Amino acid sequence: MMKSLKIGDLLARTPIVQGGMGVGISLSGLASAVANEGGVGVISSAGLGVIYHDYSSDYNKASIWGLREELRKARAKTRGIIGVNVMVAMSNFADMVRTAIQEKADIIFSGAGLPLNLPSFLTEGCRTKLAPIVSSARAAKLLCQKWFSEYRYVPDAIVVEGPKAGGHLGYKREQIDDAHYSLEEILPSVIDEVHTFATEHDCHIPVIAGGGVYTGEDIYRILHLGAEGVQMGTRFVATDECDAAPAFKESYVHARKEDIEIIQSPVGMPGRAIHSTFLEKVKTGLKRPKSCPFNCIKTCDVTHSPYCIMLALYNAFRGRLENGYAFCGANAWRTEKIQSVRELIATLKREYENFSLRERLFRRKE
Repeated sequence: MMKSLKIGDLLARTPIVQGGMGVGISLSGLASAVANEGGVGVISSAGLGVIYHDYSSDYNKASIWGLREELRKARAKTRGIIGVNVMVAMSNFADMVRTAIQEKADIIFSGAGLPLNLPSFLTEGCRTKLAPIVSSARAAKLLCQKWFSEYRYVPDAIVVEGPKAGGHLGYKREQIDDAHYSLEEILPSVIDEVHTFATEHDCHIPVIAGGGVYTGEDIYRILHLGAEGVQMGTRFVATDECDAAPAFKESYVHARKEDIEIIQSPVGMPGRAIHSTFLEKVKTGLKRPKSCPFNCIKTCDVTHSPYCIMLALYNAFRGRLENGYAFCGANAWRTEKIQSVRELIATLKREYENFSLRERLFRRKE
């Protein structure tokens, strides 16, 4: 059986963190469904200002309202663990972190840059946990040291993402297919670094690993490398409860292996997505934004951007894939059907247990 994942006083009986996926792919619907199955459900704060534009034409105000609404809707559906993903690269990073804390989110996951000042937003008496997302042992060490020296705060968990993850990737393009940077290669060094720091400070920091984790067998292998939980995003897209439009989910079901490609995002990072006619137009220079309507990402320069990434991802979320594209993990092409979150997690547990049994029998024969 899978062991539970303990993050401070939070206990997830299923050691699966559902990755935060924007724009709109993981909102209260998906997050609450995962939480109800014992995992950690995660709401993405990216692009909420577009999704909730009816509330206010001011992107930042609409974003704050949207995050409050999504957290409250999730709380009405589950008593499980609900987290929020906040990207460092977002221009409203501070507003989203403050809102998540005010609304008593159980945990904040933060990547797309190092969240070096994340503990500064904590308020007295708040119970929100903090989990940075890193892509190397060096980053994990730097962040742990920075948080402790400046804030006397120790990360409640650390997520390490390998280069097979979906969306924006914390790797250089040439590192993505380099075996030396695979999750299986970098995970042990991150665990060593985190455990060394935790021992020095007499605490426990669970390491959660993601990026290409797709089956119960994958979960088994990652946990046996020393991780205490896994992060999975792609696998949860093709579920009934995923908040994206049916056409978005179907794009995963119909994707072939050769359809998965690495793109250069306007935010200055490589990303992984499913090929689309929209991306074809981008490559031929037929897409060019006239102005920036949102100022949503710090590193996005409209004068050099081939398109508005916020609108492209929002269109995809709504199912208008002719005007956008779907971010995905490296294994998205393996998606065969749309099912419920309950069915998916039951399948993952069954795969995990079957592989675990085979491993035990194999060791006995040796």
